[in-house]
Amino acid sequence: MFRNVQIKAYQVGLVFKNRNLIEILKEGNRWILGRKAVEIYEMKTLLQVNDDLFLLLKNEELNAMLDLIEVKDGELVLVYENGIFKEVLHVGQYAAWKGVMNRSFQRIDLTKVEITEKISKTILENAKLKNLVRKFVITNQSKGLLIIDGKMAKILEAGTYYFWVNEDSVEVKSIDTRMQQMEIAGQELLTKDKAMLRINFYVRYQVEDIMKALMDNKEYDKQLYILMQLALREFVGALTLDELLLKKDSVGKEILDNLGNKADDLGLRATDAGIRDVILTGEMKEIMNQVLIAEKKAQANSIMRREETASTRSLLNTAKLMEENEVLWKLKEMEYMEKIADKIGDITVSGNSSIVSQLKEIFAR
Repeated sequence: MFRNVQIKAYQVGLVFKNRNLIEILKEGNRWILGRKAVEIYEMKTLLQVNDDLFLLLKNEELNAMLDLIEVKDGELVLVYENGIFKEVLHVGQYAAWKGVMNRSFQRIDLTKVEITEKISKTILENAKLKNLVRKFVITNQSKGLLIIDGKMAKILEAGTYYFWVNEDSVEVKSIDTRMQQMEIAGQELLTKDKAMLRINFYVRYQVEDIMKALMDNKEYDKQLYILMQLALREFVGALTLDELLLKKDSVGKEILDNLGNKADDLGLRATDAGIRDVILTGEMKEIMNQVLIAEKKAQANSIMRREETASTRSLLNTAKLMEENEVLWKLKEMEYMEKIADKIGDITVSGNSSIVSQLKEIFAR
């Protein structure tokens, strides 16, 4: 009994008799005599080597037609066809037909966390590799710490980083290195003279040593907040209310000076600080208003007394001049009579030579 088998381009046929490989068929029409089995393989595809194929590879002719690729534990193999990434080979044995496709293989060591092999980001983002890769992004104006198995490995600058997925734990801690501002609001403080105040304070700082900030300290920002809070409390408690109000603009600088190296120990550099608001409590506000009113009244009384004194002094000087000069006295007398006459409607006097004396007597009554 004859049977026709057609082997197309890029195919190969294996002829079996009693499960033994007896012939390899290449492209073309073939006639098979008797009860023989024929298995056709596509030469463009890779073969995963199982037990049956492993036994077949003992055939020298078939073995010469195949390249064997072995992927060991802790490895991956990336397959490229004509320079284009195609697939990932996991642990196992694979066979590729020779002379059919322009294939290349890249072996990957998964026991290492860092990707030392030359692989483009496009391939690392490919769906076939995505679950095998850990991705971390350090944004612009930030820095990061690479921590492998709980140990600091290195400092990362801004950028995108990829690491292989394996049994090692990988963590990336990032931190913003730009200038930042912290608000210390609503601090109720007692001055030296027992005045209760509520102060809003601010401090501007920048992370300078990422190792100290993230590895040597826990929650560096909260620690800075407490340091500034205690420094503010200590400073305000050493001043009276009046002294504090007078030194309000210089408080920030003095507090930063008193802070000393404590900010450096946190890996930070505090550049600026200051009081934003000083808020008096209800009773203190009323007392301060009363003090202010009293001060303003005292200032007004002082100004009025100075004006009265100056006016009296001026009158005294005028009186002395008129006492020494009779003509000046007469002129001043007539000036006052003129001012008074402006406010009188009609004046009747008898006509004689002493009109001025009569007017004087009228105005002097």
